Amino acid sequence: MSVLRPALLVFILLSLITGLAYPLLVTGLSQALFPTQANGSLISIAGKVRGSELIGQAFDSAADFQGRPSATADSAYNALASAGSNLAASNPALDKLLAERVTALRTANPQAAPQVPVDLVTASASGLDPDISPAAAYWQAPRVATARGLPLEQVNALITRQIKTPLVKFTGEPTVNVLMLNLALQQQHGSH
Repeated sequence: MSVLRPALLVFILLSLITGLAYPLLVTGLSQALFPTQANGSLISIAGKVRGSELIGQAFDSAADFQGRPSATADSAYNALASAGSNLAASNPALDKLLAERVTALRTANPQAAPQVPVDLVTASASGLDPDISPAAAYWQAPRVATARGLPLEQVNALITRQIKTPLVKFTGEPTVNVLMLNLALQQQHGSH
């Protein structure tokens, strides 16, 4: 019994520290220092939440830019079912899926170059990636410009303004957040 009491006290103390005090401290600090990020980086327009900068969305209209394919279960960009497709590069099912995506993209984007950017046909590891490469955005620009009746140069200029570059070059590639790009397009030229 003499050994059990100190062990029980240490267990209770560590449970209070790691299970209560530490989570409350981290939550409080994150809410105080980074409230937007701590609450999911939600984008609100006119009091209505339109999405999160961190989770991709399905955009089906020809007048909107589309993001990377989603491999999440049940429905596209399901944040509760984050996962990749788990198909190996040697799997024939992956080759078939990629070929179908390339065909669908070329059909939907007849004015675009024949070479489809790889991020438009491959899902990210989480299946929720909200970003595409600038090349993927520019590749879709002719379709969006045509659907909205805008000059291609105007759409390309909007893409250029939406490119986010990493703070330190070797830490990543430039990206374009699809939700932010579509919202900027809607704010400037109305929704379609």
